[in-house]
Amino acid sequence: MCYNEYGDRMEVVIGISNRHVHLKEEEYKILFGDEELTECKPINQPGQFASNQFVTLKNGDRVIEHVRILGPFRKYNQIEISKTDARLLKLDPPVRMSGNLEGSSPITIIGPKGQIELKEGCIIADRHIHMLPEQAKLYGLEGVEKVSVKINGEKGGIMENVYLRVAPNSYYEMHIDTDDANAHLINNGDVGIIIK
Repeated sequence: MCYNEYGDRMEVVIGISNRHVHLKEEEYKILFGDEELTECKPINQPGQFASNQFVTLKNGDRVIEHVRILGPFRKYNQIEISKTDARLLKLDPPVRMSGNLEGSSPITIIGPKGQIELKEGCIIADRHIHMLPEQAKLYGLEGVEKVSVKINGEKGGIMENVYLRVAPNSYYEMHIDTDDANAHLINNGDVGIIIK
């Protein structure tokens, strides 16, 4: 397990990410016209928010409706779904870090004013922990790419291949998708323990 210089074990609060969409401004305007991207509520990562705008995801005759857009706009279009969602849509997206979209799954996004057909952009997001550089240093995790996280509880276990995203202005939190959460009976705000 990871301990700091005071002997404290390194716990991390877990946040569950439901399916969502990140968009470039250009593609957003195709989907929504002149409607502004507006904030519903902030999320923990500084400067980011859940918007009031939703889209439909489509592949062939399969659709998932009411998928929230997260803001602000990004430099790339990215759709994050779970494996369960992927089976419903008959897609096979890769597990990837955010922004690593080359060769990812194609998907159609439908908005109230139009639709876009992306040749790639749909992924299953990897498990990851947002962390400040000083936190990585405190727990001896500088230069470490990924860790394992122990989950306690009735369906506890160890989640492997949890990537560390160390950057200034980060909110310290572990992100998993709904499939991981359901497998371990995890709720938002539950705590995991980082082990090497």
